[in-house]
Amino acid sequence: MAATPHLRPAPGSIPTSPGVYRFKDASNHVIYVGKAKNLRSRLSSYFRDFAGLHPRTQQMVSTAADVDWTVVGTEVEALQLEYSWIKQYDPRFNVKYRDDKSYPYLAVTLGEEVPRVQVMRGAKRKGVRYFGPYSHAWAIRETVDLLLRVFPVRTCSAGVFRGARSSGRPCLLGYIGKCVAPCVGRTSPEEHRRLVDDFCSFLAGDTGRFIRDLEKQMGEAAQEMEYERAARLRDDIAALRAALEKQAVVLPDSTDCDVIAMAEDQLEAAVQIFYVRGGRIRGQRGYVVDRVTDAGTGELMETLLGQLYGDGEGSADDPAEEEPGTVAPREVLVSHEPSDRSALGAWLSQRRGSNVDLRVPQRGDKKSLMETVQKNAREALARHKTHRAGDLSTRGRALNEIQEALDLPEAPLRIECYDISNLQGDHVVASMVVFEDGLARKSEYRRFQVRGGGQNDVAAMHEVITRRFKRYLEESARSGEVARMGETGDHGGHQGEDEPAPGKFAYPPNLVVVDGARPQAEAARRALDELGIEDIAVCGLAKRLEEVWLPDDEDPVILPRTGEGLYMLQRVRDEAHRSAIRYHRQKRAKALTGSSLDELAGLGPSRRAALIKEFGSVRRLSEATPEEIAKVPGIGPKMAETVHDHLTGGGKAKTDESNDGGGDA
Repeated sequence: MAATPHLRPAPGSIPTSPGVYRFKDASNHVIYVGKAKNLRSRLSSYFRDFAGLHPRTQQMVSTAADVDWTVVGTEVEALQLEYSWIKQYDPRFNVKYRDDKSYPYLAVTLGEEVPRVQVMRGAKRKGVRYFGPYSHAWAIRETVDLLLRVFPVRTCSAGVFRGARSSGRPCLLGYIGKCVAPCVGRTSPEEHRRLVDDFCSFLAGDTGRFIRDLEKQMGEAAQEMEYERAARLRDDIAALRAALEKQAVVLPDSTDCDVIAMAEDQLEAAVQIFYVRGGRIRGQRGYVVDRVTDAGTGELMETLLGQLYGDGEGSADDPAEEEPGTVAPREVLVSHEPSDRSALGAWLSQRRGSNVDLRVPQRGDKKSLMETVQKNAREALARHKTHRAGDLSTRGRALNEIQEALDLPEAPLRIECYDISNLQGDHVVASMVVFEDGLARKSEYRRFQVRGGGQNDVAAMHEVITRRFKRYLEESARSGEVARMGETGDHGGHQGEDEPAPGKFAYPPNLVVVDGARPQAEAARRALDELGIEDIAVCGLAKRLEEVWLPDDEDPVILPRTGEGLYMLQRVRDEAHRSAIRYHRQKRAKALTGSSLDELAGLGPSRRAALIKEFGSVRRLSEATPEEIAKVPGIGPKMAETVHDHLTGGGKAKTDESNDGGGDA
């Protein structure tokens, strides 16, 4: 793969001004749009070192047949033109955020003669005012049902409305007082529209006015001894307050802001947005995106804000008229600072018509709310990955892609992945995770305490692979299976009633994945060769560029960034990394909080605790005589002598050396 020779502009022909550039393919279709503070510097980066580009960027440059640019006066103009062109051309190499589900909105069809309140999904329509989005449609229906007591507006469909108008009989809601029945002329279209306007004002945050008016009417009715009307008004007030209670109060009443948090890994990112109006959370929305380019977190956040607010037009004159998700509010709080915050803030202010405060909250209630939104983003990413991994056809496609990319004789139905973890050579540990049919099999996870020590990850990987597969050969022989792989084509072997059950390491994988590049993969392959195991495939997965390394190849295997095969390998690698880090932290914490009594064989946690409780510290225990130690409940004379000799150096206590580091994760 190489860049198109004639694509690179002539030296000196690119200006150094801010601007926006477009890459086009042979059919003159725009495939990528970007902006730059310095066009010459940015465009030259695509052609200086083609091999050093991100694989997705390499593909884009190789596909392009032409590049042009437009010079603008300021960075804000560049940002504005970039988003305009992305919307116009929909380039296939630009990052695109997509909703992680179809969110329902509470919609009011203001464009109709008799507006209707309803639940809507999908693309927004002209003449419709939206509130939300909400997490569930039932939440909208509950809110509307409460509000219809005070604002009995039309909620029926067009067919029901026409039928009632032709028959002269309203629907059930008209009979029970939850609709003013404009279909049969009980109220005029003008009066109904005023009622709809009040309904929208209440949802937009102007809640206090309506509650105060109802309380005033209730007091007047009570003074006039119209107690039934006063009771109805009391119930109306309770209904409005119940609707308000469904929207959590998180910030002061005057606060209008969007709170945006992002969670990401090497392949995907998830975004959660909380819309806060009048200090209350009015809606929530989520997006996911595949990280198909080498864009950093700041660039991803900048792209999101452009797509989120790039379609809306609004004015600061009436903030209550804003529709969340189209016009930026007075404050936009983000979890990560965009790459060009000043230009983006100016662009948002320009679109809103007044100042927009774009920032990362540092303290107080807003920072606490941001932490909540970020937690939601992390959970959304985890749910998305679990849903994607749980799909049977997706898992099958991933295994087939791995088989094809690594030239395996069959799909790797059992994959084992290994990772090494240490801190400057201390507490060196390793993890082994197992995926069968593309799903994690946690009961098969194992952990190792590396005996060699040091910071040599290659040597540690060789040791761990040797120990694991040496155990496999031993347990295979004990359970009546083939002692060494490769002698027969049968990997299973029938287990009779009198034969021993398979041990923890008795099942071989189809593929061994190691966290690292070619050196780690070579170490794993060498360990298998030394044991005479030849028909288990080995590969390494490097973090930086997500390259797959085979032990005998000079160049890495590049799997498609958006493919399911790379996604599965990355998930396996990340799970091994998580397990190794967790075990390493446990070992480190134990070393910091442990004592010399932990090394003493035969002295369990209960008796250790009894000794420390009796003497107060290990130092005071070491000063005690065997007779004094033997007085502690559960400690006999023989154990007292052992403890005394161990702490004073008078003898060599036996310690448990049988553990090889393996165990359940």
